[in-house]
Order: sequence, then C-alpha cells, then structure tokens
Amino acid sequence: MTRVVVDTNIIFSALISGAESAFAETLLRSDNQFFVCESTIVEIFKHKEKIIKFARISEDDMTRWYHLLLKHLQLYKEDLIAPENRKAAYELCKDVDEADTPHVALALELKAVLWTGDKKLQNGLIKKGFDKFFTPKV
Repeated sequence: MTRVVVDTNIIFSALISGAESAFAETLLRSDNQFFVCESTIVEIFKHKEKIIKFARISEDDMTRWYHLLLKHLQLYKEDLIAPENRKAAYELCKDVDEADTPHVALALELKAVLWTGDKKLQNGLIKKGFDKFFTPKV
C-alpha cells in the first residue's frame, strides 16, 4: 500500500469529471492511502460554485459526491508537519508555485508520493530533485 498525497487539482478533476472518471476510479477503488491537507478542503469550498458550473450538477449532488470522495481521503493537519519539511517544501515550491507548498511538505512528512495534474509544478520539482510522483494505473 502506497501513501499518496493528493493535490487539490486532482480533487477538482474528480468532482468535475464525476464517478466514472479515472480520478474517481483511482480514489474510490485503489488500495493506496490517500492524504490531503486542510488547505485542500478550503480550496474546494472556495471554488464550489465553479465546480458546480463545470460539472453541470446541482449543489446537493456536488455535496454528496464530495462527501463520498472525502470518505476515501485522510485529512492531515498541516500544523503537524515538521518545520524542516515545511521549509524544504517551500524551497522546492517557491520558484514554481508557493501555493503547493503544503502538499509537497505533507509528501515529505509522510514519505509519500505526490499526485498532481500540474505539469508546471511537476517539472519544477523534478528540476530541483523531487521525483516522488504518483501515476494511477488505469
């Protein structure tokens, strides 16, 4: 069983694409352990209307679908991430996308792989020596 930190864009994609998507299939049926940061929950809430619009679903359907996804994710309190991992993640992300620092910090903390759909982030991290990424088997 692999520990996987899920970037916010993957959750967005799963919510917009629906239950039949590869994102949802992986999150709902994989034996891996999936983790998200608190900031992911905040970002989803912040962009709820946009998700509803793109997914073309009702708010109630979005809430039910989000709840189902959350049952397969473990929420990790960002305050529990060691300062050295937060600092290392910041150094990795600062020139790429600082907003992704919590996800990378959590991956370092849990010695996990990162699942992101953000190619700019992935390429930037690879250039700095971080290469622990999750690729779903679909």
